[in-house]
Amino acid sequence: MQKPILVLGARGQVAIALQRLAKVRGISLVAAGRPDLDVKDIGSIAAGINSVGPGIVINAAAYTAVDKAQGEGQEEAYTINAEAPARLAVLCKANQIPLIHISTDYVFDGLKGAPYLEDDEMVPLNNYGASKAAGEMAVRAAGPEHIILRTQWVYSPNGGNFVKTMLRVGQERDEISVVNDQIGSPTSADEIAAALLDVAATVEGGAPADLWGTYHFSGIGMTTWHGFAAEIFRLAGEAGMKTPKLKAISTLEYPTPAVRPLAAVLATDKIQQAFGITPASWEETLARIFPTIVESVKVEATA
Repeated sequence: MQKPILVLGARGQVAIALQRLAKVRGISLVAAGRPDLDVKDIGSIAAGINSVGPGIVINAAAYTAVDKAQGEGQEEAYTINAEAPARLAVLCKANQIPLIHISTDYVFDGLKGAPYLEDDEMVPLNNYGASKAAGEMAVRAAGPEHIILRTQWVYSPNGGNFVKTMLRVGQERDEISVVNDQIGSPTSADEIAAALLDVAATVEGGAPADLWGTYHFSGIGMTTWHGFAAEIFRLAGEAGMKTPKLKAISTLEYPTPAVRPLAAVLATDKIQQAFGITPASWEETLARIFPTIVESVKVEATA
């Protein structure tokens, strides 16, 4: 009997997508999170691993409040994004369990002028990015049998994300100002989950040395936050929803506590070549998932 996959961070967007897809595929998966499993507590992590006996662990737990991490949330960000993965990686190595760890484009400064490769130097601009970079380094230091999967601009029907925020605000305002000089690739949590399960199926139980390491996965194509919003409201208009006027503004016109990378687009050639995983275009994926997101927003509005 195949050992289950253990997913940490049960209530996050990717973890929820993993649970949903694993059920569809008939894959044994256990998602754990607080209060049952606290990634800040090494004893809690160890107990979870001992209880589940996983064949592979996927760490989807993360502190993602980017602006809060510049202030009151800094310690929490480093605890969850750096120290917890370090402990988890050591435990996985001791128990001979492969680890898949999810990271972010925010480990880069966005100044390269071309899509980032997996071995490009990490130069984070804010505490969130620095904490995720530290987590990556800790996972690498613990041992070779790991996969680090960087992604960006994640959205889904669950949790908080840009698509849901735009749809909510769009029903309340006639005009919305959206940043038009930050570039990235919108990525569906469902697509990330599918890629993670495909990778897990390949590496569980062992894999060639050259298959372990760092990979990028994101929607194909790039856009700005303004372009992303425009596509969201194009689809909303087709669905008969209110569509506000969009005003393009610069990052300087929308100051935030944390500095964001302007163009941290991720190259995805490596994961395609190594695992045969080809991401879909971000527009196609958004259109496919959009009706489910709309329903989720409507349900939350009446809750």
